[in-house]
Amino acid sequence: MPQFKRVVLKLSGEALAAADGFGVDADRARPLVNEIAQVAGLGVELGIVVGGGNFFRGLRASATGLRRISVDYMGMLGTVMNSLALADFLKDEGLDAQVMSATEMQPFAERFTPRGALAYMRAGKVVLFAGGTGSPFFSTDSAAALRAAEIGADLVAKATKVDGVYDRDPIRFPEAKRYDKISYLEVLSGRLAVMDTAAIALCQENNLPIVVFDMNAPGNMKRVALGEKVGTLIS
Repeated sequence: MPQFKRVVLKLSGEALAAADGFGVDADRARPLVNEIAQVAGLGVELGIVVGGGNFFRGLRASATGLRRISVDYMGMLGTVMNSLALADFLKDEGLDAQVMSATEMQPFAERFTPRGALAYMRAGKVVLFAGGTGSPFFSTDSAAALRAAEIGADLVAKATKVDGVYDRDPIRFPEAKRYDKISYLEVLSGRLAVMDTAAIALCQENNLPIVVFDMNAPGNMKRVALGEKVGTLIS
């Protein structure tokens, strides 16, 4: 039996990207979709937030002279494209999926409302929350925390390329220490590169636990939903 009834899964756009880090690669997406299907098969009500970095990196592009507000909006459009693609992949796997956008996006996506999202999730649909928060200056990490709070989720599950939260970059520093469990305050005070501070603070305010886990390890997503000790728990 799953430990968590309702989960918001945060994925990076790169999780769907081709080898060069751009666009959407069906072969790359299939294992990810299989992992999502395992979670949905447990009866977990599942919402997903996908980043847009495989199409557009806002902060990086703003350094080229484009206005930050403009590039943030462009990034939001990238999340819509990823959500539409992931919804199709999920449907190919036999799951029902619904894309909901933070802003008006007809005919591509329905406008997000907490009530509408909950109705879809209770009916067994995987809901993809696109368009970020709908406002510039906020990351998709913040969007995941916000949507989780709005729908009363039990957990934010952040899928990454590493197996949890470390006291420093484990790629650059092999001696880095991994945490099995850490508090919101420790993450904020240590300036650990897990999620942006707005997302961590929002989860803290709403007592929303976060699990950071390696999405490339088969079965990890299901183990997180079952409440097994995987990755790092932030609470």
